[in-house]
Amino acid sequence: MPEQWIAVSDIPADGREYTFDDQTLWREGCEAYSLAVKPGRDLVAKATIMPQSDGGILVRGTLTGSVVMPCDRCAGSYEVEIDEQYDLFEQLPEGETGEAPRVREVSGELQLDIGALLWEEFALSLPVKPLCSEECKGVCPGCGKDLNTESCECSGDEGDERLAVFRNLKIK
Repeated sequence: MPEQWIAVSDIPADGREYTFDDQTLWREGCEAYSLAVKPGRDLVAKATIMPQSDGGILVRGTLTGSVVMPCDRCAGSYEVEIDEQYDLFEQLPEGETGEAPRVREVSGELQLDIGALLWEEFALSLPVKPLCSEECKGVCPGCGKDLNTESCECSGDEGDERLAVFRNLKIK
């Protein structure tokens, strides 16, 4: 995933607005994490970065655009709209931490890895179970036909023959 460090030390206290529309950030992240996501409408992130007096950084903004993903049921591609607002606070780490910090101080200059923050917001905006529609019927497990566009001729699974005696069992 590409790092994109922004020097925060020269940003005024009331903040500065940035627009991130370079599609490389999203494309490289998807490739790095092997996500089955293709570009749709260009993803555009707008962020207002405001340094805080306690050494942290407040980031507010929006992420808009779309991506094309496969449906979990029928494997057909469909477009996912992304329209997210975010409010993030990053604290300057004290001492060494085990994970890569998104805020660092280099030669007395405070820097923010905005690429990591934007990627995290993008990943959180993707659906957990992507479905082309709530009514998606998926594919037939027997023949593999898309049940949304055609019907299949497969016979229903009758189950294990050894348990056939229990099929008509009624519990009172």
